[in-house]
Amino acid sequence: MGGFPILTALILTPAAGALIALLMPNRRPDVAKAIGYAVSAAVLGMSLALLWQFNAHSAAFQFSENARWIPALGIRWHLGVDGISLFMVVLTGLLFPIGLLASAKVERQKAFTVWMLLLEAAVIGVFVGLDLIVFFVFFEIVLVPMYFIIGQWGHGRRVYAATKFFIFTMAGSAFLFVGILALAFMHQADTGRLTFNFVTLANWAPGGLSATAATLLFFAFGIAFAVKVPLVPFHTWLPDAHTEAPTAGSVILAGVLLKMGTYGFLRFSVGFFPKVSYELSWVFLTLATIGIIYGAVVATMQPDLKRLIAYSSIAHLGFVILGIFALNVIGIEGAVFTMVSHGLTTGALFLLVGVLYDRRHTRLISAYRGIWKATPILGGMFVIAMFASIGLPGFSGFVGEFLALLGTFLVHRPYAIVAAIGVILAALYLLWAFQRAFTGVPDEETAKMPEINGRELACVVPLLVLSFVFGVYPKPILDRVQPAAACVVRHVEDTTNYTEPKGSAVKTPKDCPLKVEVTR
Repeated sequence: MGGFPILTALILTPAAGALIALLMPNRRPDVAKAIGYAVSAAVLGMSLALLWQFNAHSAAFQFSENARWIPALGIRWHLGVDGISLFMVVLTGLLFPIGLLASAKVERQKAFTVWMLLLEAAVIGVFVGLDLIVFFVFFEIVLVPMYFIIGQWGHGRRVYAATKFFIFTMAGSAFLFVGILALAFMHQADTGRLTFNFVTLANWAPGGLSATAATLLFFAFGIAFAVKVPLVPFHTWLPDAHTEAPTAGSVILAGVLLKMGTYGFLRFSVGFFPKVSYELSWVFLTLATIGIIYGAVVATMQPDLKRLIAYSSIAHLGFVILGIFALNVIGIEGAVFTMVSHGLTTGALFLLVGVLYDRRHTRLISAYRGIWKATPILGGMFVIAMFASIGLPGFSGFVGEFLALLGTFLVHRPYAIVAAIGVILAALYLLWAFQRAFTGVPDEETAKMPEINGRELACVVPLLVLSFVFGVYPKPILDRVQPAAACVVRHVEDTTNYTEPKGSAVKTPKDCPLKVEVTR
């Protein structure tokens, strides 16, 4: 892009916007709100420009920026995107202006806008950081604005939910920090150079680490990412955080924050420890399958509509982990596609539940009846979002979960067969909830409920349209993900006796940055 540091701009623009909004007088929250809209729209525009200029045939990190930051410690301001991180950046750019628009009527608008913009800057930093310290700093910064968004603008037990979220994720991050330092210092002891560069460490670690060290470091990284996903049994913070968070908080949490964990597994766990990832893939395939079935079964029993969707996220993210640890191109493509799809469909569901809550101040399914007859447009939107989340053919959810299951079936058939039951259970819990709340004769309160308005439609419709477009035509995403996915799989093949199944194998791009350096 002509040498323009677009990745730095994507981080600094919302950070600067947060500072400007903070300096606005408290008596003018409308000004802060306008700043939030303008800045988040600018970030969306830049992320779309990033997508437009991205070379779909390359596996290399593009738009790279690599400058000195803290040279005494070997830390550099190193940023870049490939096909795996590209759509996470674009999804972040899309969901934040939608979240701000959906929160147009929240109290203390100025403070809310400041925290949202800071959160956006940190999330983008996570997905573009190629220096481990840069990545970790943003990984931690995310906790602070999300804590305040849940704790100050949430519902009911919001302080409890925010504190639980913070403690769980901070505890996981402690393992990550120790793992990062240990990996860098081991590399320094072996080569005489201290660096936190992802590519350098990913090329050195498979040949430079002993089997014991690689296994221990794999778990140090893996615990942090398992908490963030969250994988069963590290999941207990998620239903509380989702349930008590404001609508925008739930949308961002489901849409991009949970993906920080799956992204971490794919980028760092497999990147640094491909042999351990291969040898212990059965552990994560088992946990993913348990999460898919467990999340769906528990969701079925939830009386709270928002909590139901929260548990459905555990099931959906299980398909992502399944695809990642299938360790073939089809599975990884399905994992990344599901990461994008889940942000669209679950984001739409949380927005629609927020619309209901704004009107009736309850999320209990039993409190509603006949919503579709009273508000046909709102009911129609919920039907579309529900089918998209279930994975009905024609929507993005079908493509992602089908590819993840297919990739798993090629190498681990029992896991794919059991996990496929989760698709059926998803239809059960969502259709049953819809039947109870949206069908039948409206009660007196529901009959008076206002129809969904233009602002609310402007939030929901883009997500559902994109889910439909990518469900019918997934090629734009898959073309850009495939080179990076092939690069990851070749990285695993180079360090193990694993060979990708013929039905999944594709030619590895010549510009793959992962090329193992054997030092032992």
